[in-house]
Amino acid sequence: MDLSGTIELLRRAVPGASVDPLESIDMPTIAVDAPHLVDICRVLRDDSQLQFAFLVDVTAVDRLPATPRFELVYHLACVGQAFMTAGATTPAPASRLRMKVGIEGDVSRAPSVTSVYPTAGWSEREVFDLFGISFDGHGDLRRILMPEDWEGYPLRRDYPVQIRKDAASWSPLQLTAEEFARNVRSGRDQATKQARPTLAKPQD
Repeated sequence: MDLSGTIELLRRAVPGASVDPLESIDMPTIAVDAPHLVDICRVLRDDSQLQFAFLVDVTAVDRLPATPRFELVYHLACVGQAFMTAGATTPAPASRLRMKVGIEGDVSRAPSVTSVYPTAGWSEREVFDLFGISFDGHGDLRRILMPEDWEGYPLRRDYPVQIRKDAASWSPLQLTAEEFARNVRSGRDQATKQARPTLAKPQD
């Protein structure tokens, strides 16, 4: 299905949703509104003509001083013959889709799509960690790259580049280098033994 067909299908399936085409040089791209994001994702995944069952990535862009300030970017894929959505009788053609959602800077929140794509969990945590965008409905929204006590969001355009910050908390290394190496060797030896076929003992 071409982009115009996809947009018309989404508009019919989710009345009131804003779904518009965007120019792109590498893949079909649409813009959708945040309030209808989850419903749009559900149609993209479940509709037999679309079958975008694979959420490749979720990321964000800070466009300060533009309005809206933030842009969430979702990359989706239909993998064609390799997977068919439940209820579909034939696979949809393999295709890709980029979806963008504008988020106002003073709001900095969007609905989580983990109810549709569970794999969005860690990607949404990364966006929260680095951009400070919260995801309503996420079951475990906390930092994933920065220390839990870190202040600020490093990928925001107004984040001070020359910041110097000492670690407020730390965890001591639990193993010495020798213990770590010994554990690695032990695990490797065990895996090697399991991989080798057991030789029958000769009969006396």
